[in-house]
Amino acid sequence: MKAPKTFLEAVRYFSDADACLHFLIALRWPRGVTCPRCGSKKVTFLEKAKLWKCKNAHPKQKFSVKVGTIFEDSPIGLEKWFPAMWLAANCKNGISSYELHRCLGVTQKTAWFMLQRIRLAMQKGGGLFKGKVEVDETFIGGRARKMNAKQRARRKTQGSGQWNLEPVQGILERTTEGQPSQVCLFHVKRANRKQLDPNVREHVEKGAEIFTDALKSYNELSDEYQHKVIDHAECYAKGRVHTNGLENFWSLLKRGLGGTYVSVEPFQLFRYLDEQAFRFNERKDDDAGRFAKALRGIFGKGLRYAKLIGGDGIHDPSTWQTA
Repeated sequence: MKAPKTFLEAVRYFSDADACLHFLIALRWPRGVTCPRCGSKKVTFLEKAKLWKCKNAHPKQKFSVKVGTIFEDSPIGLEKWFPAMWLAANCKNGISSYELHRCLGVTQKTAWFMLQRIRLAMQKGGGLFKGKVEVDETFIGGRARKMNAKQRARRKTQGSGQWNLEPVQGILERTTEGQPSQVCLFHVKRANRKQLDPNVREHVEKGAEIFTDALKSYNELSDEYQHKVIDHAECYAKGRVHTNGLENFWSLLKRGLGGTYVSVEPFQLFRYLDEQAFRFNERKDDDAGRFAKALRGIFGKGLRYAKLIGGDGIHDPSTWQTA
C-alpha cells in the first residue's frame, strides 16, 4: 500500500502495528538496520519481541525501532503515535490534549505528554535568515482578573513590560525566490535590548535588511544591518518598510493559543511556539508532506516526563533532553 495522502488513508494505513513498524524502519534505516549504539549491521531480528539484537558485545545489545527517538520508553504503540502526529502537524490551529485523548482512547495526561514530544520533533534549527527580515514582539497570556493569586504573584516577579503577559519575539524572513516567508519565535524574559538584540544577531545574516518598529531595544542593530524603522505612532507602512508580515502571524498565533489551548504555562510556552512556527513554515506543503517532515524530526531526541513538568527555563534548549 502506498504512503497515505489524507487523514482517512492515514488512519487505515497506520491501524496495523506491523505496517507502522515497517514504515518507520524504512524511514530510519533505508539501507538496512544498524545498531543505534555501535552502528554495526550485524543484527538479528527477534520476531516475537519485535526487537533486534546486536551481535557485537556491549551492555545494551537489544534495541527497538523506537530507541533514540521521541517514542523511546513509551508504552503507546506506533498505531496511535502516527495518527497523533498527523493531526498535530496538519490541524491549522493545533489539537488540544483533550481532543486527542478522545480520538485515541488514551488518558488526557498521556495525550498531553504525547503532544509535547511531538512538538519536540517539530522543533528545528535552520540556516540564517537573509534578504528582507521583519522583527517584532508581542505579548501572550490571560487577563489578570482570570488568574489566581499564585499566578499573579509569579508574573509580577518576572519584570516584563506587562506583568500579566509573556513577551514573545518573532523574526520573519520575507518571501524570496519562490520560498514562502519563514518565521522563528522566542519566548523571552523581558522585551528589552539584552534579550531581543542577541536573537537577531544569532539568526539573521549580517548585512541583511531589517525592519522593526520604533522600539529602542533594536537601535544598535544598525552597526551590522541595514536597519529601517517604521514608527507605528505615525503609520503602519512606508513602502516596503513595515512589519505587517509578523503582525499577521501574531493574529494566527494568538488564535491558536487562545482558541485551542486556552491556557499555556509560561515555562511551556516555547514548545507551543515551535509547533505554530512549524505549521506556518510548512504551510505550502500538503498534509502528507508536513507529516513526513515532522516524522523526520523524531530522531536523536527524547523527553522525560519529570523533565517536562519540572522545567523552569524560557526557550532554553537544555530543557529538551536529547537522546
